[in-house]
Amino acid sequence: MSAVREGLPEGRYGRSADERADRKLKIVGSVLGVGLLAVVGWIGWDYVGGQSVSAEVIKFQIVSDNEVKVHLEVRKDASVTGVCTLGSQDEDHSEVGRADFTFAQKSTRVDEVVTLKTTGRATMIDLVGCQAAGTAR
Repeated sequence: MSAVREGLPEGRYGRSADERADRKLKIVGSVLGVGLLAVVGWIGWDYVGGQSVSAEVIKFQIVSDNEVKVHLEVRKDASVTGVCTLGSQDEDHSEVGRADFTFAQKSTRVDEVVTLKTTGRATMIDLVGCQAAGTAR
């Protein structure tokens, strides 16, 4: 009896097409993976390094139906004038107030209580964001 072969002898004719395709896929995948990591790293670095003004709401007090006092802690470079935007919402999550507050003190850390005027009774305060004065959002 003779045995029937179903393929080419191994190693006799070089790499198979599947092996070449696997190698190309590995190279393409590696290049795309490194590229994606580079983009994510660049975006993260730009976000962290690009923020020259940041703030935190320490506490707030609802004074009346038309006024909220907000204690902010602002961190910035001493030479930068910071602008922070605060918003307020009522119990239905409708916006009842929004205002920009400027911090021009020559200090890197500013603790200040600001007054936000509202059109209705606020139940929540939101720090929308902070930036250096004169920069576009």
